Amino acid sequence: MSKRLDVYQRLQQAGIVAVMRRMKPQTVVEIVSALKRAEVTAVEITVEHPDGYACLEVLKKEFGQDILLGAGTVLDAPTAKRAIESGADFLVTPVVKTDVIALANRYGVLMAAGAMTPTEILTAYEAGADIVKVFPADALGPEYLKHVKGPLGHIPLMPTGGINLDNLADYLRQGAVCVGVGGALYQYETAEEIERAAKQFVQVYKSVRA
Repeated sequence: MSKRLDVYQRLQQAGIVAVMRRMKPQTVVEIVSALKRAEVTAVEITVEHPDGYACLEVLKKEFGQDILLGAGTVLDAPTAKRAIESGADFLVTPVVKTDVIALANRYGVLMAAGAMTPTEILTAYEAGADIVKVFPADALGPEYLKHVKGPLGHIPLMPTGGINLDNLADYLRQGAVCVGVGGALYQYETAEEIERAAKQFVQVYKSVRA
C-alpha cells in the first residue's frame, strides 16, 4: 500500500481533522494529547506562521505515526517542501495551487486542495489532489455537498470552515469523507475543555458512520 493511500484511509477512519492555527511548540503537545485522548487522530497545523514548522517537528517526535500530521495554509511549493521535511503526512491548501499539488505528488504525500465552486473542485482533482477541501463550507452549507456529489461523486470532499456539532452530522450524511474542525474546538481555553469538546465531535462521527 502506498503512503498516500494509507493516509487517505486513516483520514477517512479518523473522520475529524482538527485544524490548529497559530500553535506554539511549547503548548501544542498538551493540546494534541488531549485530542488523542478524545480519539481525534488527525490534526492540521497551519504554517502561515514560522512556529508551524516547529510544531510539526515537535509533534512528529512526540507521537510518531500515532497522529496524522497535516500542514495547512500551504500557498506555494517551497512552503510545501519545508512542511514535508518538518514531518507533514499530508498537505492542505485553502485554494487551488497546482504547484503545491505537483510537489505533493512528486514526494508521494497526500494532498487536500481547497476549492469552492464545482469548476475549482474538478480542476483540483484533475491536477492530482487526493481530497478536495470544500472551503469555506459554512458559506455553502451541507446541501451543497449533495448537489456537487451528483455530477462529481467520484471526488472525495472534506468540508472545512464553520463545522460544528449542529451541522457535523449533516455534512457527513451528504457525503463528506472527513471534515476539518477549527474554531468549534479551539474556542476553549484549557486542554480539558478541548478534550471534552472533541469527544462530542467523535461521538457524532461514530454515530453517523454506524
